[in-house]
Amino acid sequence: MYLETIHILSQHGKGVRAVDVAEYMGFSKPSVSRAVGLLRSGGYLELDENGYLVLTEEGKRVAGRTYERHLFLTDFFVSIGVDKEIAAQDACKIEHDISDETFQAMKRYVRQQHEKQKSVR
Repeated sequence: MYLETIHILSQHGKGVRAVDVAEYMGFSKPSVSRAVGLLRSGGYLELDENGYLVLTEEGKRVAGRTYERHLFLTDFFVSIGVDKEIAAQDACKIEHDISDETFQAMKRYVRQQHEKQKSVR
């Protein structure tokens, strides 16, 4: 969740600080600091010379994959009638645990359904 949050916040074009992550996620600064330390030691995150959080290439890969899953799952749940807020919450729970095989199968299924709808028109 932290990598995804840093990814989202960094898209706004300005540097991301640990306090920004804490505010966005509603977590305490000490919790975020601990997570930042773990992510740095895992090679997912670095601090620049101004103290901003910067995703490494591996961090970007993981964050991008998670964010793609979040967006897709949210849209999928909304398309089957789930309230948007509940869909986003459920997507957040599932995005980290769903296997790549299942996720890819869901994407193929949705793509096939869209193609069928286009051919009917």
